[in-house]
Amino acid sequence: MRPPLSALVVRELKALWQDPWQLALVSYLPLLGILMLWWLFSAGLPRGLPVALVDQDMTQLSRSLGRNLAASPVITPISYPDVLSAQQAMREAKVYAMVVLPYGLRKDLLTAKQPVIDIRYTGQFLLVGKLLASQIQQSLGARLSELAGVKQLAAGVPKIKVKTRLRPVTSQVTPLFNMNNNYLVFLLPPVLIALGQLLAMLVFANSLSREVRLGMLAQCYRAGIWRVIGVKFLLYTPLLILQGRLILAVLYQYLALPLAGKFGQLLLAQLLMVSAVWLIVLAIFFLLLDATRLVSFCTALFAPAFPFMGITFPTENMPVLAQWWRQLMPSSHYIETHVGVVSYGQSWFNMLQQVASYWGFLLLIPLIFYLVRRQREALGLCKAGSLNTLPSQSGGI
Repeated sequence: MRPPLSALVVRELKALWQDPWQLALVSYLPLLGILMLWWLFSAGLPRGLPVALVDQDMTQLSRSLGRNLAASPVITPISYPDVLSAQQAMREAKVYAMVVLPYGLRKDLLTAKQPVIDIRYTGQFLLVGKLLASQIQQSLGARLSELAGVKQLAAGVPKIKVKTRLRPVTSQVTPLFNMNNNYLVFLLPPVLIALGQLLAMLVFANSLSREVRLGMLAQCYRAGIWRVIGVKFLLYTPLLILQGRLILAVLYQYLALPLAGKFGQLLLAQLLMVSAVWLIVLAIFFLLLDATRLVSFCTALFAPAFPFMGITFPTENMPVLAQWWRQLMPSSHYIETHVGVVSYGQSWFNMLQQVASYWGFLLLIPLIFYLVRRQREALGLCKAGSLNTLPSQSGGI
């Protein structure tokens, strides 16, 4: 006779209470992670990034260009005597960019020549480099446009035509969905999603591997392996979804980040992501049946989740193997729904069409059934089994 379902629930609750690591994973560790990441990104925009400035011209114009750079809140210019020392500072990561104002800059501008202002940035820091390149060009361009306007006026061009001659076609760039270019909006949600996926994997893996560590896998089969797995899923999934709801509350209610869609859509997408993680962990668990290798393999699988989301780098340009790897990660499917709901206010119908991409994870179900049956046969157990009680972590129920 198999133990009642309530006994399995009590057993799992006792195991949770007696496992400090598991208890930490479902309680205070996620809160600490959220607070730490919020603190890291709380500035919103990078400020005072060091930039090497090499002034070879040493004229009033070059000094005014240096002051324009210093006026930008993003840039902190640091003077260097020559190009070699500035390049060495970039190699040592003391500065993130370099601006070289060449000798004869003012003279060349006044004599209608085209001097070259050398601007370099460290491509290793992709986002910082792009931000600095844009800010440096804007800061220098504003001052040089003023000088070009003075030259036009001196040449007798009417004041009303100066602006048109300097910039015959004007453009306005308006960033959508993140108008202030706030890094908190841009980076914090995907980082938390990657962290949440890794946390879900650790919770499920720790719960399953405990049965192997304590030598209770055979008892689980006799008590009904699918009942044991179902209790674990029903216990830990709501806790993880509650953590996800807390993350959404912090991001879109407390921090008031823009949200065009509905909380319910994101929670449904989180449920699907957690379920897919659960299927992956189950398949690997019954394939390896080793606690250490289970966590190691799953961690290696989910570790590149953040870059594979396509937020900071277009995934279409990744190698084919990397794109296949990306498809194995539930977070890569979730992020598409997240962006659609948060930025575009995606409707329920469109969201359901998008989450259909999870269908590939259903292929793991027959594999799990096969692995479970193979393990049952290896243990020499019949399907029905006969066990009155299932030991808890500390002994019996």
